[in-house]
Amino acid sequence: MQKTVDKPFLIALIILIVFGFIIFSSASLGLLAKDSEKYSSVAFSQTFFGLFLGTVALIITSRIPYRFWRKYAFYFFGIGLILTTLVFVPGLGFEHGGAKRWILLRGFSFQPAELLKATFIIYVATWISGIKDKITTVKNGLLPLLAILGIVGILLLNQPDTDNYAVMMISGFAMFLAAGGKWRHIFIMISVAVLGLFLIASFRPYVKARLLTFANPTESSLTSGYQIQQSLIAIGSGGISGRGFGQSIQKFNFLPEPIGDSIFAVAAEEFGFFGGLGIILLFSYFAIRGMTIAARTEDLFGRLLVVGIVILVVSQAFINIGAMLGVVPLTGIALPFVSHGGTALLITLGLMGIVLNVSRKGQKA
Repeated sequence: MQKTVDKPFLIALIILIVFGFIIFSSASLGLLAKDSEKYSSVAFSQTFFGLFLGTVALIITSRIPYRFWRKYAFYFFGIGLILTTLVFVPGLGFEHGGAKRWILLRGFSFQPAELLKATFIIYVATWISGIKDKITTVKNGLLPLLAILGIVGILLLNQPDTDNYAVMMISGFAMFLAAGGKWRHIFIMISVAVLGLFLIASFRPYVKARLLTFANPTESSLTSGYQIQQSLIAIGSGGISGRGFGQSIQKFNFLPEPIGDSIFAVAAEEFGFFGGLGIILLFSYFAIRGMTIAARTEDLFGRLLVVGIVILVVSQAFINIGAMLGVVPLTGIALPFVSHGGTALLITLGLMGIVLNVSRKGQKA
């Protein structure tokens, strides 16, 4: 048994956390200039709940044998579903920007979808490792996965939260393939997802607007295309080496959500082409090292855990970056380790601890 965690993965993770906090610190100056009281709340949430408690969670989960999560996977997933349902309860669910995605308790907000993503990965890994070779059948493989995704979809699409649902589907597909699932079944699920997207666009004007803006971003530059236009201006003005740390102009008066989904544009403006490329390469190395851990893990459950967690993080990162570059439709999804979100950072770091435990416990000497 390997006695130490995978050091290259740990180093990449530490760099992502440190560099992410540096970028967040700069991006949040735009909020400080507008609303110092809100800035204090955001900074406290990111620093204490996200960075500090997240680091504690990482240390704890890295020491818990990863097979523990398999034993209680059904209950964890059930808790995730119940908490996500509570966003619809009047007086408990908190609405922002037309979406009900948060639970508000005593002045603190919590996004249960972040917990649901984690419990989804654990549950699907448990289910697939239990059926093993039966994953190739329609009855035991394809249909149950569609049912699980359907249950999750009902909750998330009604918030609405198509972004988090999309990365959960990608992660689910990845685990399905890693366990030996058939590509034919994946194509069926992708076809169902594409059909569902067009149906959603028919009933949800904001989804339709995002697709139309992606097809022709200059046509609606003052409305639905405003964010992508400002993002491209920020990225372009960064040039090769950037304006310098803290010197972004777009974060003050132009970029919507500079500490949220637009934060990559702030980073590219301040650190330039090399800084933006560095972020992309860092997430790429993170993915490669994570898949290396998965490939070396003998236990199927541990392997699927790593695949699901790593793909969850990396797909979210590249969807966010792609949206800011205009190569995929704008989603509103955050950049892991970098964007504001105490809940998201806390849970993500907890998941990183699980990956580190698998790298130590599940591999050959």
